[in-house]
Amino acid sequence: MNRITKRILTFALAAIVSLPVFAQEPAKKQTPPEGSAPKPFKVPARQRFTLPNGMRVSLVPYGTMPKVMISARVRVGGLNEPADKFSVGDFIVQLMKEGTKTRTAEQIAQEASSMGGALETGEGADQSSVSMDVLSEFGPKAVALIADVLQNPLFPEKDFERIRTDKLRDIAIERSRPQTMANEKFRQVLYGDHPYSRVLPTADDLNGMKLDDVKKFYDDNYGALRTDLYVAGKFDPVAVKAAITKAFAGWKKGPEPVVNPPKITGKKSLSFIDKPGAAQSTVFMGLPALDPSSNDYVPMIVTNSLLGGSFGSRITSNIRENKGYTYSPSSQLSIRYRDGYWMEAADVTTSATGPAIKEIFNEINRLRSEAPSKAELDGIKNYLAGVFVLQNSSRQGLIGQLAFVDLHGLGDEYLNTYVQKVYATTPEIVMGETKKYIDPDRIAIVVVGDPDKAKSQLADYQAQ
Repeated sequence: MNRITKRILTFALAAIVSLPVFAQEPAKKQTPPEGSAPKPFKVPARQRFTLPNGMRVSLVPYGTMPKVMISARVRVGGLNEPADKFSVGDFIVQLMKEGTKTRTAEQIAQEASSMGGALETGEGADQSSVSMDVLSEFGPKAVALIADVLQNPLFPEKDFERIRTDKLRDIAIERSRPQTMANEKFRQVLYGDHPYSRVLPTADDLNGMKLDDVKKFYDDNYGALRTDLYVAGKFDPVAVKAAITKAFAGWKKGPEPVVNPPKITGKKSLSFIDKPGAAQSTVFMGLPALDPSSNDYVPMIVTNSLLGGSFGSRITSNIRENKGYTYSPSSQLSIRYRDGYWMEAADVTTSATGPAIKEIFNEINRLRSEAPSKAELDGIKNYLAGVFVLQNSSRQGLIGQLAFVDLHGLGDEYLNTYVQKVYATTPEIVMGETKKYIDPDRIAIVVVGDPDKAKSQLADYQAQ
C-alpha cells in the first residue's frame, strides 16, 4: 500500500468516526423460521462377499471425492484378554505398525504416506481395527499393506520395551485424574470380575507382560473368521475386490468370536474416593440399561438425549444453567456387545456435591412420572436426526456405522429406519423408557472428592 492510499484511508476512517451518532430503538428480535426435518438417511448399497476362509467384505461406493477408506475390524479386544494379561491386545495393535516380515516400520509409514494417508490401529472392548484413508488410485495397494500388517506382524523386541515404558508413564498420569478414578470404580461396581470392568492396566500388569504373551494372544485370537473388511469411498470395485481376494485368501480361519455378555442387574450403592483438597467433586452415577439389539434402543437414545445427553437436556439445564453447580455435565448410553449402561457424569463444585446429585435424581423422577411436552421433545428429535445424518456424511463415519450394525447383528435396516424411529418416539414412550430403564433404586454412585467437605453431603445416598 503506497503513502497516498494510506492517507486516503486515514481520512476516510476519521470521517466515519466523527459522524454523529443518533439514538435508535433496538431492532426487535425476529423469531427464526422453523427448520425442516432432516431427510431420512438411506445407507448406500454395499456389495458383500465372503472369502473361503470366512472373512466378510463390504464394498460401499460413496461420494465423489477421489479418496477411499479401507478398515479391517477384528472381533478381539479387552473382552478376550485374561485378567493377568490386561492390555495385551493394545500391545498388539501398537506393534503392528512397527514392522512386518517384509516391511520395516519406516517402510510402512512411507508407503502409507505415498498413498496420501497413514496406517491407523486401535483396540476397544470388543474389536480391534487397522485402517487407512488414501487416494482412490491406491485402493488396491492399501489393501495389500493392511493385509500384510494384519497377517505378518513382526513384534520387534525393542519396540515392545519402548511401548511398555510409554504405557507405564501414561497410566501413572491417567490414574491421577479424578475422572479416571471414578470411571474405574464405577465399572468395577457395575461389572465385578467381568472383563468389561477393566479400564486401565496396573503397573504390575505391564511389568509382568512378556513378548511371548503378545505373540500367543495374537496367534490365539486373530484370524479371518473374526474379521470384517470395509471399503468405502470412490474406488474401482473390480480392482479392489481382486486385491482383497489375493491379499487375504491365504489367511488362517482362526477361532470363532467369543460371546461373553455380563450378567448384571445393578444395585444401589455409594462409593467415595478420597482426594483431599479437591476444589470439585467428580460424580459418576448410573446402572445397567440395554444394548442395541433391543427394540427400545432408539427410543432410549432419545430419552437419554432429553434427560442428560445433549447440551439442551434437562440435567444440563438444571445443574449447569440454573444452579451453576458444574460446567459440562453429560449422560450417555455406553455400549458393548450385548451390554449397555446409562450413566451421568459431572465435575461439580465441592460444596454442591450433594445438591447436584439430588437435582439429578429429581430430573430422573420427574421424567419417570411426567411426560415431556411435545415441543421439548421435538427439539431433541430434530437434534438427534440431524446429528445422525452428519455422522454418516464421511467415509469414516459410514464405516463406523456399518461396523456397528454388523457387530450387533442389526442389519442395514437399522440405519435406514433410524431417523423414522427417532421421530416416532412420543412423550409417553420417553416417560415409559425412563421408568423401565432408569430406576433410582438401582443406581450406583461414585464420587471422587475432598472427604472433609464432600462426604458429609452424601448421607442420604448410602445403601440401606
